[in-house]
Amino acid sequence: MTFSIVGRCEETGQLGIAISSSSIAVGARCPWVRAGVGVVATQNVTLPALGPQILDLMERAKLGASAALDRALCASEWSEYRQVTVVDAQGRTAFLSGKQALGTYHAVAGKQCVAAGNMLAGTHVIEAMIPAFENAPGHLADRLLAAVHAAIGAGGEAGPVHSAALKIAGEQSWPLVDLRVDWSDDDPIAKLDGLWQAYRPQMQDYVARALNPTAAPRYGVPGDE
Repeated sequence: MTFSIVGRCEETGQLGIAISSSSIAVGARCPWVRAGVGVVATQNVTLPALGPQILDLMERAKLGASAALDRALCASEWSEYRQVTVVDAQGRTAFLSGKQALGTYHAVAGKQCVAAGNMLAGTHVIEAMIPAFENAPGHLADRLLAAVHAAIGAGGEAGPVHSAALKIAGEQSWPLVDLRVDWSDDDPIAKLDGLWQAYRPQMQDYVARALNPTAAPRYGVPGDE
């Protein structure tokens, strides 16, 4: 029902995830990212609590991706039903696909990235995501979306995709990018891509606006004079 990629940008240290699903509002349950700490996708009969638990273990217990994933799963019931991927702030990777994962499932680690999915058209769908991420130019968001488009091009899920999300942490405690398409019968990944293209020119302005309102650009909306 879901495929995703988590990754880190070597140049900026930004951490992010792109994810899509046949279920509604995948962005509400599955992607978790924390600036300077790591990024987690928790999917396949999703336990959302695993995301913040793994991030807490990396931040507070100073564990790497693999150790944090192992500890969180050891403390959790029904781990055989989960599919979880992790990249930490140093670019180290970890993943688990439980033996009860749905349908055809697969996970692959690349250079500072992990792609994973379940209910897939085939394992080659996930295999296509890693080189797409590693070889794509541009912003981390562009590279994550390139991987998702590659997955669709390779066959995607066994069923239709209905929701998609893109989430990236930069230097601040809040997400630099947090975009979602919660339900669409008509290509939610393309709609997510369109949201990113619309948001991208304004992205840094919103950071500037938050940090120093006196230096913020004006948008010409009512009350913004």
